[in-house]
Amino acid sequence: MDDRTLFCRQLAQEAGQRAHVGFGTSPTSMKGRHDVLTEMDAAVERFIRSSITARYPHDAVLGEEEGGSAGVAQAEWLWIIDPIDGTANYARGIAHYCVSIGVLRHGVPVIGALHDPSHERLYIAETDQGAWMNDQRIAVSPCADMGAATVECGWSTRRTTADYLAMVTRVMNAGCAMRRAGSGALGLADVAAGRMEAYCELHINSWDCAAGIVLVREAGGHTNNFFTGDAVGSGNVLVATNHALAKPLADAIGVASLT
Repeated sequence: MDDRTLFCRQLAQEAGQRAHVGFGTSPTSMKGRHDVLTEMDAAVERFIRSSITARYPHDAVLGEEEGGSAGVAQAEWLWIIDPIDGTANYARGIAHYCVSIGVLRHGVPVIGALHDPSHERLYIAETDQGAWMNDQRIAVSPCADMGAATVECGWSTRRTTADYLAMVTRVMNAGCAMRRAGSGALGLADVAAGRMEAYCELHINSWDCAAGIVLVREAGGHTNNFFTGDAVGSGNVLVATNHALAKPLADAIGVASLT
């Protein structure tokens, strides 16, 4: 593996171990409607940032809690981090959250690492090197039948309730089962590992999906071209699935194409 990949894997694991210390107990506050912030979010992000800067002082960093400096989207190497994805679950003692670290080179996602400390699952992927969980290679589901597919439909306050319900309706009318578990990053990991067939969200932030996009693609799956326009800073629509369901799911959700 590339040196950055090895470092990213180690960093995600260490950050996950730190985060898990406060699982279900860390004091919380609210950033917005249904947008929970814990003390551990900030502490873990500072740990990840300082570790990256010490190892790669010329790389740029963008984090959910502290943002990034001007021009991060144009950096050669950009680390995009979510210290705790699934914070509402984490704060309530629900064991469905993770640390997410994605690395872009010239705007293209090339490395992704997720650590799910509750289940001791460490995911890592690098362009052209496959996707792995705990050193076992993973692959997307081979399911080709929309009527047998399970799709996680992510929800965001950045789109209206009507928009979300319309998406869920289209997915279910296409024959799919639907779920929502509260972590976009782990939703993408589930797609990469073949536990379900797709993840979709009308608006998701880059720190929630930068790592997961690499995982899905390296596990043999497809995503739409998320990193277009100002997606790094402002987010975008995301659909991730396998090859067989790419077109029918994109048609059902209303995304032009998957690449």
